[in-house]
Amino acid sequence: MSAPANKSMNKFALRGKYKRAWVEESFSVDNANRAYLGTSVKNGRVAILALVAFGLLALALTKIFILQVIKGGEFRAQAEGNRVRLRPIPSERGIIYDRFGRELVRNTPNFSLALVPQDLPKTSEDRKKIIKEVVEISGADETLINDLLKKYGSYSYASLMIKENLNYETAIRLIIQSAHLPGVIIEKGSKRKYLLQTTTTTLSLSHILGYESKLNEEEYKLNKNAGYLLFDDIGKTGLEKIYEPELRGQYGRKKIEVDALGRERNVLAEEAPRPGDNIYLTIDIEAQAKLEQLLQAALDKQGKKKGAAVAMDPRDGSIIALVSLPAFDNNLFSGGIGQDEYMKYANDENNPLFDRAISGQYPSGSIVKMLVAAAALQEGIINSKTTVLSKGGLQVGRWFFKDWNAGGHGITNVAKAIAWSVNTFFYYIGGGYGDFSGLGADLLTKYLRDFGLAKKTAVDLPGEADGFVPSKEWKLTTKGEKWFVGDTYNLSIGQGDLLVTPIQAAAWTAAVANGGFIVTPHLAAKIENTLKKKSVEIEYEKRRGPVSASNMAVVRAGMRECVTYGSCKIMQTLPFAAGGKTGTAQWSKSRGNHAWFTSFAPYDSPKIVVTVLVEEGGQGSSVSQPVARDFLAWWGKKYIR
Repeated sequence: MSAPANKSMNKFALRGKYKRAWVEESFSVDNANRAYLGTSVKNGRVAILALVAFGLLALALTKIFILQVIKGGEFRAQAEGNRVRLRPIPSERGIIYDRFGRELVRNTPNFSLALVPQDLPKTSEDRKKIIKEVVEISGADETLINDLLKKYGSYSYASLMIKENLNYETAIRLIIQSAHLPGVIIEKGSKRKYLLQTTTTTLSLSHILGYESKLNEEEYKLNKNAGYLLFDDIGKTGLEKIYEPELRGQYGRKKIEVDALGRERNVLAEEAPRPGDNIYLTIDIEAQAKLEQLLQAALDKQGKKKGAAVAMDPRDGSIIALVSLPAFDNNLFSGGIGQDEYMKYANDENNPLFDRAISGQYPSGSIVKMLVAAAALQEGIINSKTTVLSKGGLQVGRWFFKDWNAGGHGITNVAKAIAWSVNTFFYYIGGGYGDFSGLGADLLTKYLRDFGLAKKTAVDLPGEADGFVPSKEWKLTTKGEKWFVGDTYNLSIGQGDLLVTPIQAAAWTAAVANGGFIVTPHLAAKIENTLKKKSVEIEYEKRRGPVSASNMAVVRAGMRECVTYGSCKIMQTLPFAAGGKTGTAQWSKSRGNHAWFTSFAPYDSPKIVVTVLVEEGGQGSSVSQPVARDFLAWWGKKYIR
């Protein structure tokens, strides 16, 4: 057994010997062969390969550095933006109250349909399907949607308002359906509701409150740096516009996590909004309704459509009621008005959107005579006893400047001239006659401007007009004509080119009533911080006018005599003493005269001024005076104890 085994082992050993030999022979080379192999790859090529490899490695490392270090923040932000977004939280707009704390406006819940372009499908076909389904559910305008996407589609995650004021059922349906409608969201907000109903509908409040509506393109450009968003609302007119910064408040924001469809899944952080401030007005909503009712009745009686009235405290300029007719319903404009409804207002020949109380410019007629008398007294041209003989007018060359009473008024002093609105007296003291030297054009113009004519009163409403006081320079420059004494006569009785607004007339009546102080008419009394529940009173300018208190007392006495025996006798029925002045302003040869009346009460301690204008109403004594009288009677029952 051992011999065969050894034989076998020898055979395997022998094979191993041969194998090793073959391997050694196969893999062994002589010096010549080694030299040949060593030079078959040239040294230059190795260097090039090494450089290429190093370059590729450097390029890769550079790219990695750019992606991770230089642009890493940007790409991380983009990735994060796909998942985490910042969304604004609109602030609750401040409330506007009347002087007794009654709400004049409130915020009501509102649903709006919006699209987020970046979350919509990328393919045109899929987008069309989404838009078509949205239109079918909501009734939104497909053309509007496509126009908005074309114009603002590149905005990063900005929502585009497609349709506002969705009813509850439509909003819920869209919320449910939006689970498979990427880029479609329902935004919950609020809409302004103006409370124009008291015992009667008070549409004239619309001119005061104004309304808020969507930003237009120009407004967005001007306000985007102040935090306004593309489809935000902003105060357009009235107090909503003037006090926009206070009413708006400050938006909050929340950091949210969204899913692949842009749906909010989780709130990561939130900064609460600051609600807007509340504003308390000087307006008494009951007084506003009453004055509107009385003015409307006077217009209806005369078959007229247009007029204005102001009720104001002469002590500080606080406005109790401010009426312009015709008016409009600002609820129709809140958030946006349809084209058809807007055109009805725009095409109305009576222009209900126009605030006549602050923007209407009219010849003043005789109500400006109080200021002419005050100027003549202040300049010492007359005193309380100076008299002029009124015989029906003055003849100057071939021109005759008439009195309204053909036979004249006889011997007339300043009080009688105001009481009966005697033109001849004011011709004398304004332009002079014969040996009597009047104020003259320059001095007369100066006093009128010092009383605030030809400039805004600074009432806290947008769109106030300046009015106009003519002068020698203006006539020569504009008309190419010299100024004649007849121009001074016309200016002295409120005719010619003189233009004033109802709010200006109320302001100068206040100056007569309060002893010569020029007050600033205003509507807002205080602003309340809704979080701190603290109010700040708003201060307004009050300055001494150009005429002393003693001279103003003479003018005030003339307004009292207008009531006791002059053209203001209707006011005698009041349970307290009052002063007044009538005015009838000619402005067209083919149209009716404007009817003015301005007044104050009580006489001994004036607390209210009432000024009334009826466009083309005729005589101020018979048309506008009853409005003021009836309003003062109502006011006395409420405010005088």
